[in-house]
Amino acid sequence: MRINTWALAALLSLPAAPAAAQSRAADVPQVPIVMTAGEGVVKKTPDRAWVTIAAESRARTAQEAQRANADAMNAVTAKIKASGIAADAIQTTGFDLQPEFDYANGRQTLRDYVARNQVQIKVDAIAKLGEIIGAAVATGATSVSGVRFDVQNRDDAEREALRLAVADARGRAEAAAAGAGMKVERVLRVEEQRDMGMQPPRPMMMAARGEAVQVTTPIEAGELEIRARVTLTAAVR
Repeated sequence: MRINTWALAALLSLPAAPAAAQSRAADVPQVPIVMTAGEGVVKKTPDRAWVTIAAESRARTAQEAQRANADAMNAVTAKIKASGIAADAIQTTGFDLQPEFDYANGRQTLRDYVARNQVQIKVDAIAKLGEIIGAAVATGATSVSGVRFDVQNRDDAEREALRLAVADARGRAEAAAAGAGMKVERVLRVEEQRDMGMQPPRPMMMAARGEAVQVTTPIEAGELEIRARVTLTAAVR
């Protein structure tokens, strides 16, 4: 006997619909509720920084440009390490080798080749950041950019901000319930509103090529605000 498999599958799936509906109904609180949002802010003095340092070299051939750039970048990284930065705190984030052309009378003429090597440096001694930048520039770095600050123990600061956010939302829920002549009976749900986006690094300075005198760059770390946001749902009576 032939069985219509499509019809059989449809028939077997029929009991699932009421069950799903019952499950959704069970998720809906059957008591009065109040929903509030809360925010927590923790202020910290930065104790960690990142900075991007690059060296750029030009030559008539690609090989000469690459060789000159390797010499320049080796000198820069050696100076950075001598300033107390560990090797694992220096990471190459870009290397580029491209021809450059002149255009005249509708014709393209090769001018030279430019090689650029870029590293990102993690600095935990922020007081030395300006000195490190100055040393890198004096040694052969041609650009410095993307300075950004953070705290080393960020997890603890984020958890404290989250605790404050929940307390803020709970206080708002209690105030809202009191305004309606009711009280918060229990918290039903707390959801953290995480912002996963990151701000792009901001260019800090561009060093002139060929600079030979070391100058300590003034750096002000300021203060960081670490924020957490939550929404809270509570039953009231």
